[in-house]
Amino acid sequence: MQATVIYGAGDVRVERVPDPEIIEPTDAVVRVVRSCICGSDLWPYADMKPSEQGRRIGHEFLGVVEDIGSEVSGLSRGDLVVAPFVFSDNTCEFCVEGLHTSCLHGGDWGSDQVDAGQGEAVRVPQADGTLVKLPSSAAAGDAALLPSLLTLSDVFSTGHHAAVKAGVNERTTVTVIGDGAVGLCAVLAARRLGAERIILMGRHTARTDLGREFGATDVVAERGKEGTEKIRELTGGRGTHTVLECVGTLPAFETAMRVVRAGGVVSRVGVPQYKDGPIGGLQFGRNVTVTGGVAPARHYIPQLLPDVLDGRIEPGRVFDRTIGIGEVPDGYRAMADREALKVQIAF
Repeated sequence: MQATVIYGAGDVRVERVPDPEIIEPTDAVVRVVRSCICGSDLWPYADMKPSEQGRRIGHEFLGVVEDIGSEVSGLSRGDLVVAPFVFSDNTCEFCVEGLHTSCLHGGDWGSDQVDAGQGEAVRVPQADGTLVKLPSSAAAGDAALLPSLLTLSDVFSTGHHAAVKAGVNERTTVTVIGDGAVGLCAVLAARRLGAERIILMGRHTARTDLGREFGATDVVAERGKEGTEKIRELTGGRGTHTVLECVGTLPAFETAMRVVRAGGVVSRVGVPQYKDGPIGGLQFGRNVTVTGGVAPARHYIPQLLPDVLDGRIEPGRVFDRTIGIGEVPDGYRAMADREALKVQIAF
């Protein structure tokens, strides 16, 4: 089969790799219908050291079950399923607590003998716990629904996680930092949870326009000190109750700490590209809570799925380009050059 392999910064290739097979009795093999390129895939695309072997990449996909191991009981061949961006057993103590990203028997796509998501098929470990079976109505329904279902694998679940960890509700004001796919999904999630004042920090007009359609009431294009002053101006000098940091850079986190209201919450879901941040006196003196982390998408998918199926929310609108598997290197270049917001791969 064909799959994506990254060999170093800027070096993404589509190659023939072995077809996946059942190895463990808890495995399933899924034929991929939709996959995509994630903003976090751009970090190794930007700075990965060259490797002669390369490694598989991609962690978001939905598809059709083609084979199941002897101990898989909750799935059948032909089921349409969505996969969270990590696999998990859904039964260990951490999974029961809703923290599937810390599953005692889980792991990452593309690690060891596990396939990655940007390929024609995937061997799924812990299939019963990992895969979420979609209703037959979705399998037989309009293909236009597939992009929104795919966002449950990562970006919409991650945006939702940012809002949940921050305690967003109808009484909280919100700042979202970042107009990438996760940031826009965080806007959508905050609006879904009842927030009426949502300030989106972003400077790409096409993206912030979509952010307004998702529920942003204000857009701040300025960065740094100017951006902080603008948000302070919009909030009577106080800042917002919650800040959803969806970028992962130190300047983004510093901005979050400056624009959060005293007693407020900064929720980080952008993968940190730094080791140290401003969490000393600034945080302590203003009683600011810093939270967030890796989103347990498997925990959230059943909660978010009904609204996606009913069309009440359309997070799939973050996809602005669809390509085939052979065009994946061009898809990476388009996202890295800000020519595309999020690229979907259709099989």
